[in-house]
Amino acid sequence: MDHVSQGRRVIEMEAEALHAMSGRLGEPFSKAVATLKAALDARGKIVVVGIGKSGNIGHKIAATLNSTGSTAVVLNSQNALHGDLGLISDGDAVIVLSYSGETAELLDLLPHIKRFEVRVIALTGRPGSTLAKHSDVILDTSVEREACPLNLAPTSSSTAMLVMGDALAMVLLEARGFSEDQFARFHPGGALGRALLLKVSDIMRAGEALATVPEDATVNDALVAMSESRAGACVVVAAGGALAGIFTHGDFARSYQADAAVGSKPVAALMTRDPISVSADALAAEAVKTIGSHRIDDVVVLDAEGRPVGLIDTQDLARLKIV
Repeated sequence: MDHVSQGRRVIEMEAEALHAMSGRLGEPFSKAVATLKAALDARGKIVVVGIGKSGNIGHKIAATLNSTGSTAVVLNSQNALHGDLGLISDGDAVIVLSYSGETAELLDLLPHIKRFEVRVIALTGRPGSTLAKHSDVILDTSVEREACPLNLAPTSSSTAMLVMGDALAMVLLEARGFSEDQFARFHPGGALGRALLLKVSDIMRAGEALATVPEDATVNDALVAMSESRAGACVVVAAGGALAGIFTHGDFARSYQADAAVGSKPVAALMTRDPISVSADALAAEAVKTIGSHRIDDVVVLDAEGRPVGLIDTQDLARLKIV
């Protein structure tokens, strides 16, 4: 039994289902986003309800909405008829998840939801179902078949609902102009929140922790500066304080292999000129992105005049739990 091939088959089947759903996306999706935005703009909220696996997906959709500033609550359908309908208020938008659109518990609940002045968005694989007929917006999450070999366990269908929910949340985020600063407010305890809240100047190595040498220094001078600052890189400064380049322990190791007497050579001959840099006023998230995209270990920090004032090492990001 080839487990790897079987695993690929499941992934490919679900990917194909998502591709087909993407091709069907149209005006109802735009209407759904507008409906959700209107509810939030009117100080309402988004109520998410589903049963079984759809209910599990609903919890994830609500969590994603909340994390991006769109107030959402999950209505437990079993408790709804015993007081939990109090979660719903006039002006809310309700997302109902049911692949068949014929789930008895949801259909029993639907008339009570419709008594409120709310708009109902159905995520269903059956656009002609009872749920769809009683909804204001229908989002088609149908799949040709489940990835389950028996075509029974919700797999492709539940993934389609999850991805449709992500699409709603992300497009709604953009429609509402939700910013990185706002995102950070909802994630203060996580690594991403720290990266978004902090500025480069808050995390850079500066002062005695910043190894610097003038452009006419030798490699030995740079090594001494790095040792004293306990740093893996040294910023080389030109006359007038401008950035000339950066010299790292990696540069030294490579040069030493070629010439054991490299210590007496000018550092300017071996440094990296015009190194990657970030502004001290930039968000720490930008430094993370810069280091990752350029695949470097160190990035030089510049002030408003372009003078080097700090250095960020990848080890600093891990130590500060930013990555």
